[in-house]
Amino acid sequence: MSGGGSLLVIGGGPAGITAALQGSELGARVTLLEAGQIGGTSLNRGPAPVRTLARAARLARDWSSWATFGLEGPRPVTNLPAMVANSDRVARYAHDKKDVAGHLRRHGIDLVEDLGPVGFVDPHTVAADGAGIWSADRVILAVGGHAARLPIPGAELALTYEDIPALTVLPGRAAVVGGADTGCQIASILQDLGVTVSLFEAGPALIPAADASVSAEFSRAFRAQGIQVHTGTLVEALRADGTAIQVDYRCGPATGQLAVDAVFFAVGWPASVGELNLDAAGVAAGPGLIPVDDYLRTNVGHIFAAGDVNGRSMLVQTARMEGRIAATNAVLGPSRQPSYDVVPSGSFTDPEYGRVGLTETQAARQHDVVVGIAYYDDLLRPVADGRPDGFCKLIADRRDHRILGAHVLGEYSAETVQAVAACMAAGMTVEQVAELQFAFPTFTEGICMAAQKICRALGVGRFPQVWSYLGFED
Repeated sequence: MSGGGSLLVIGGGPAGITAALQGSELGARVTLLEAGQIGGTSLNRGPAPVRTLARAARLARDWSSWATFGLEGPRPVTNLPAMVANSDRVARYAHDKKDVAGHLRRHGIDLVEDLGPVGFVDPHTVAADGAGIWSADRVILAVGGHAARLPIPGAELALTYEDIPALTVLPGRAAVVGGADTGCQIASILQDLGVTVSLFEAGPALIPAADASVSAEFSRAFRAQGIQVHTGTLVEALRADGTAIQVDYRCGPATGQLAVDAVFFAVGWPASVGELNLDAAGVAAGPGLIPVDDYLRTNVGHIFAAGDVNGRSMLVQTARMEGRIAATNAVLGPSRQPSYDVVPSGSFTDPEYGRVGLTETQAARQHDVVVGIAYYDDLLRPVADGRPDGFCKLIADRRDHRILGAHVLGEYSAETVQAVAACMAAGMTVEQVAELQFAFPTFTEGICMAAQKICRALGVGRFPQVWSYLGFED
């Protein structure tokens, strides 16, 4: 299509918006179709509003530490409708401030919102029921995903995180099914707001994709907060019992029941492809995703898939990157490939955590690794803030001293890990990171401390052992 022609983008989340803008920048005539409101899950139902609720939950949590700082006062009273209204305000602010729709149209993009489902008529044409038909030389699918439900009896009784804004009162008791990122966020928010929470995870550890040290500390911290953590446990059925819901579960040969007021599923995020009529375009779909090649092409050469729909990464920042690359390859021809090596991410949990790069287990499969851990109770800022639980863990290659991964647990972890990601992207060695002069007193100092510990283990840099864990070299 080389710098011209027509480009049709289906889905107005981060991947679709970025793809449309990139396509227009490269000279294509772009049409962007969105089933609902522009912005997708990230602005309307996901990170923006959920992060706002998480902030309210952390403020409620902090009441328990008032006495430590010489403060007195009654425990805050949760006003859920006011909290939800504030999260809506943040979502509206993002729309009003950014004026996403106006920005797209000012760049010459034909934006059509509130279409409802859109499906293929043929490989170059899509239609929305009663709303129109659109054709283009190239198509980018960026329809995102949706919250999955377990295929168990009574699944219709469960809620998902998308239902949280519709709650009018908090449940007294809640079960959260799924112990990965989203499930732990829901459990953490509810717990800090005073709900009695039980968390069920089918696998052996919470946040299975995280570094083992983070998963282990998460389980310990959640249990210390009063969350009932059930790992290696399958939820087999939900049953209505008056105003309560009975949760039937199994852990190995043992079975159990739990009565709660609400159940939240957080068991996956499959692609929203059910209405696309992919067969009409000849596009192959796998379980819960549309497979793509190294250039984000589907099996049909002129149709691309970017963001959650291709199942590669469920992160906003990655969706934006894929949107740019998919548009570039669609307009100019396949030339760019996405990279996922340095993609920092974090979770709005209590404790918060951030990660980038490989876990220690992943790194050890291909590298001779050395690890450095800076514990937060060895830093002034976490102690001063009354949040000394946590750590910053760096993983480096023993041969070339490159940082392979970082895993941070505790306050401001999602912010701290960004600095490590920048160091990794810049190709800095661990000794160069150890020399950085981060502001004092901050949580970010943990990066230097962990890097210096690695340098001592490697015998480089001649850094003095200034931390208090004098019996450890980790």
